[in-house]
Amino acid sequence: MRIAIGSDHAGYRLKEQLVEHLRGSGRTVEDKGTSSEESTDYPDYAHAVAGAVVAGTVDLGIVICGSGNGVNITANKHQGARSALAWNVEIAQLARQHNDANILALPARFISVEEAVAITEAFLTTDFEGGRHQRRVSAIEG
Repeated sequence: MRIAIGSDHAGYRLKEQLVEHLRGSGRTVEDKGTSSEESTDYPDYAHAVAGAVVAGTVDLGIVICGSGNGVNITANKHQGARSALAWNVEIAQLARQHNDANILALPARFISVEEAVAITEAFLTTDFEGGRHQRRVSAIEG
């Protein structure tokens, strides 16, 4: 599985820990930045991740900022991106099962590393159910 991940300064430490976890579990990771806790603009990294997902160079994406909202909104500006903000495992699973989300947005200031790992694993290992949900996902694109 190929995953693009990106964060702003508020999500930098969590991103670094998730990158280590993901690579340790055998996944290929494209780190789209940032590379420090120096103040930076979250749209740059959310656009980079969403662009990779939509282009198909990665399977799924992860975006991180303080609240998760900014990166989530930014990623969803890309046609074909379906970014979902998740702060627990069940929301991450439902985002994949019902919405075929292809990008996970995480709120670094509101979850622990352990919670982030569990949420990420739930997101990456849950499949889209299709069926009645496909009609709704298709309607998202218009």
